[in-house]
Amino acid sequence: MRADQWLSLLIIALMMGAFLWGRYRYDIVAVSSLLAAIIVGIVPAKNAFSGFSDDIVIIVGSALIVSAAISRSGIMDVALRRFSPERRGPRMQLIILVAIVAALSAFIKNIGALAIMIPVAVQMARKSRVSPSMFLMPMSFASLLGGLMTQIGTSPNIIVSRVREEITGQPFMMFDYTPVGLALSVAGVIFLALFYKLLPERSRVETSMDEAVAIKNYTTEAKVTTPSGAIGRSVSWLQKPAGGDAMVTAIIGGNGQRRTPLPDTVLKDGDLLIIEGEQGALDKIVSEAKLQLSDRKHQPETRQDISSVEAIVGEHSRLIGVSAKDVSLFHNTGLNLLAVSRRDRRFTERLGEIKIRNGDVVVLQGDLQKLPDLLREWGCLPLVERDMKLGNARNGMIPVIILMATMGATAFGGIPVATAFFAAAFLMVVTGSVPLREVYQHLDAPILIMLAALIPISDSLRTTGTTDIIADLLSRTAEMLPPFGALALILVAAMAVTPFLNNAATVLVMAPIAATFAEKLGFRPDAFLMAVAIGAGCDFLTPIGHQCNTLVMGPGGYRFGDYARLGLPLSLIVVVVSVPILLLVWPI
Repeated sequence: MRADQWLSLLIIALMMGAFLWGRYRYDIVAVSSLLAAIIVGIVPAKNAFSGFSDDIVIIVGSALIVSAAISRSGIMDVALRRFSPERRGPRMQLIILVAIVAALSAFIKNIGALAIMIPVAVQMARKSRVSPSMFLMPMSFASLLGGLMTQIGTSPNIIVSRVREEITGQPFMMFDYTPVGLALSVAGVIFLALFYKLLPERSRVETSMDEAVAIKNYTTEAKVTTPSGAIGRSVSWLQKPAGGDAMVTAIIGGNGQRRTPLPDTVLKDGDLLIIEGEQGALDKIVSEAKLQLSDRKHQPETRQDISSVEAIVGEHSRLIGVSAKDVSLFHNTGLNLLAVSRRDRRFTERLGEIKIRNGDVVVLQGDLQKLPDLLREWGCLPLVERDMKLGNARNGMIPVIILMATMGATAFGGIPVATAFFAAAFLMVVTGSVPLREVYQHLDAPILIMLAALIPISDSLRTTGTTDIIADLLSRTAEMLPPFGALALILVAAMAVTPFLNNAATVLVMAPIAATFAEKLGFRPDAFLMAVAIGAGCDFLTPIGHQCNTLVMGPGGYRFGDYARLGLPLSLIVVVVSVPILLLVWPI
C-alpha cells in the first residue's frame, strides 16, 4: 500500500476513535479530521468543501425544516390522540411507532417516513414523560429496514436494480426485495421492542432549559364562536386534547352570567372561557376547538409579522397595579395580552381585568419588529427563547399536502430526493408553515457541518485507491469460503463500508465487486447483489452512514457511540436472518 492509502485509513481510524471517545463534539472532530486530511494531502484543498453541496447535506437540512413544519401544523396532535398514549405504556408506543415507520418506508422514501413521524414521537415522549431518545433511534433503524421491502424504499435498491440490468439485462422489479425485506423488518421490530433499553437515555440541553422555565398555570381567555366545533359539546370534550395539562376554570355566558365549568356542562355560542394550564396545552384546546383567542385584530398587512413571546413583569413596570383594560394595552401599543401566570394563584376573572403584579409572567402578542422596544418600554423581560405556539397561526393540512406531494414526486415522478426535499422546505417557508424568522433555528448546524466535513474525508478512500485494495482482498477471501460464507462476507463488507462512502456510493463500489466474484465462483449474481443492497441500507453502527440516522441525532441528543449499542446486535440479526432467506429466494 502507498503512503497516501495508509494516511487515509489512519485519519479515518483516529476520527472514529475520537467520535467514540466523546470528549469533543462531533462537528469539531469532523472539521479537525478534514483539516488534517488537507494538510497531509489526501484531500485536495480545492475539494475540501465539496461536502457542503452534497445531496446528503441538502436532504438532512431540508428534512429538518419539513419535520418542523409538520410539527407546527397541529396535525400531529390529532395523530397523537389517535394512538391514545395515555392508555398505553412507552413500550407499546415504541412498537406502534417503529411498525408505522417501517410500513411507511416501504412505499415512500425512508427519510420522508421518518420526517413525518418524528414530531409524533417527540410529543408522545413528552406526554409519557420519557426522553425522545427512547423512540427516535429505533424509529430510524425501522425506517432503514422498512426501506428494504420495495424498490422505491431506499436508494441502494434502485441503484442495485440498475446494476443488475447492466449485468444480466433484467432489472430487479418493485417487489423482488419484499421477501427478505419483510422478514428483516419483522425481526427488527421484534428486536427493537424487546431490547430498546440497550439504548441509554439522552436529552438535549435545549430541552432541559425549556423544562427549567416551564410554566404550568397560565390563564387565558377564549371565546366560543360560530365556526367553533365546541358549540353543543361538553367541557370534558373541550379539555380532552390537553391531556390533563389544562382546564376550564370559569364560563361567562353571552349575557354575562357565570356558569360552573362541570365536566358535562354544555358550551354555547358566545361563551367566554377562562382556561388555565401550560401554554402548549392551552394552544391545543384553542386550536382543536377553533376558539377565538383574542378580540383584538392586527392589520392584515402586518399579520405575517405577528408573534408571541413570554415575558416577566419587572419591578419598575408600568403594568404593575393596572390591567390590560385599564391602560388600553392594545390600542396604545398594539400588544395583545394572551395569558397571565402568577405563582400559587388561580384566576377566574376575565383576562383583561386581571391586575398585573411584579413577577407575573405574561404572554404578549404583537409585531415582531416592535416587540423588543415595547417590552423595554413597559418594563417586561423576555424569557429564554423557545417555541411559542399560543397565539401563532398554523396552516393545518398545507404541510402534509406538501410532504405527500414530495413523496409522490420522488417515488413516481423521477425527481431526485435532494431536489424534492429542498423544494418542500422552500414551500413550507413561503406558505408560512414555518415562519421565516424560525427557519435557521431548525437547521441543526453541528450535524450539517459534521456531514459536510466527513464527505471529502470518506471519499479519500476512493480517490487514493484504497477501495480497490479492499475489493481485491474481499475477492480473494471469498474464493476460500462456502457459498453462504461468501454471501455473508459481501453483506458484512457492505455494512462496514457504508459509513465511509454513504449508501449510494457503497452500492456503486460493491455491486460490481459482488457480481464479478460471483461469476468467478460460478454463482448467479442475484443473491450477491441483493446482499449489497441490504448491507448498504443497514448502517446501524454510526450516525453518518445514512441520513435517517443523522436526522435523529440532534433531536435525540445521541452520542456517536450510542448507535453501536443498539445497532451492533441488530446488525448481527440482519446477517443471520438475511443470508439463509437470500439463498432460499435467490438460489445461487
